[in-house]
Amino acid sequence: MALSLKPYCLVVLFLFWISLNALVCDVGAAGECGRTPIRSAAASLSPCLGAARNARAKVPPACCAKVGALLRTSPRCLCAILLSPLAKQAGIMPGIAIAIPKKCNIRNRQAGKKCGRYTVP
Repeated sequence: MALSLKPYCLVVLFLFWISLNALVCDVGAAGECGRTPIRSAAASLSPCLGAARNARAKVPPACCAKVGALLRTSPRCLCAILLSPLAKQAGIMPGIAIAIPKKCNIRNRQAGKKCGRYTVP
């Protein structure tokens, strides 16, 4: 009884190709957050979750520090995070979250900056 290994080799080769392709695209791409993966950049903003979900919530100082640092190093990254599916899963309301830099009195924010269809008030 001869067992052909050809189909198994093709499946393994195909899976290897898909894995390699995903790895190369993820590592080689410098997106809105530079070389920092969007998940890591979003995790750094965890002190902002309450303020990003509720317009009446007070913005903690730790959140203001993180947002200020992010805007200094990679201003477009904030929009990328707020409009990502990851933010939606976390219950973040982009229209509320985009106002956090103003609530933090961050001076270097761009007035009238658009983030998708949302505009900073």
